[in-house]
Amino acid sequence: MVSIPFTKMHGAGNDYVYVDCFRTANLERPADLAIKIADRHKGVGGDGLILICPSDKADARMRMFNADGSEAEMCGNGIRCVAKYLFDHDLVRKEQMRIETKAGTLLLELVVVDGVAQKVRVDMGEPIFAADKIPTTFSRSPVIHQEIEIEGRHFQVNCLSMGNPHCVIFVDELTDDLVLGWGPKIERSQFFPARVNVEFVKVVSPRELIQRTWERGSGETLACGTGASAVCVAGVLTNQSERRVLIHLSGGDLELQWDETNNHVYKTGPAVEVFEGIWRGNW
Repeated sequence: MVSIPFTKMHGAGNDYVYVDCFRTANLERPADLAIKIADRHKGVGGDGLILICPSDKADARMRMFNADGSEAEMCGNGIRCVAKYLFDHDLVRKEQMRIETKAGTLLLELVVVDGVAQKVRVDMGEPIFAADKIPTTFSRSPVIHQEIEIEGRHFQVNCLSMGNPHCVIFVDELTDDLVLGWGPKIERSQFFPARVNVEFVKVVSPRELIQRTWERGSGETLACGTGASAVCVAGVLTNQSERRVLIHLSGGDLELQWDETNNHVYKTGPAVEVFEGIWRGNW
């Protein structure tokens, strides 16, 4: 039996169990722990597990595991919560910090009110359009207005990477049949050798979008930060939205901007600490 202190946090409803590896060292088999601790019936419950670790190249390092135990490159909502935890728990008392991820080191700016981080702006970096880097099996780049067929149904997809792979599909209506029925089929289709996150998007106006995400390794989540970044870029490339948009997700709103001057995507949203506890168990 092992005791592990944890903190439950969420960004726009995208919830993870966070473990402070500055203070809890030598955490073995985190992929197996993620499966156990993220279980919403037998564990703490969440979209996965995020480790907040020391870094030799940044203020801290984030490792993110989906609910199925697979390790992902990045999590746009998760990294905001990492920044809040670092600031609020006096590990990195800076309003601007750098956090290392498997997708690179990102710059974050915190909005602090009465000594507590409330919102975080993340420089998500530049979108990646090369088909083999996303990765997809498509031969041309960028993968915009690409038609695919899965089990007799045709979809027009727009694919890019924001540190992890995304497939953005614009639709007239957001339905459970699309998200829950077709999301997992697209995720695991032959077009995406590393699987893919699937965003279904309804355009309200050029400055306002609604998004639902089927997230690789976790199923539908209430929000996806890298997905919202991909949606912002795809909206511009398909002439459906402007470079600065408000995206409504099931768990809350995110502000996105694809900057024309440096090609970087910026994402601003909330970070919320829910509760702390101690996980006691074996895995």
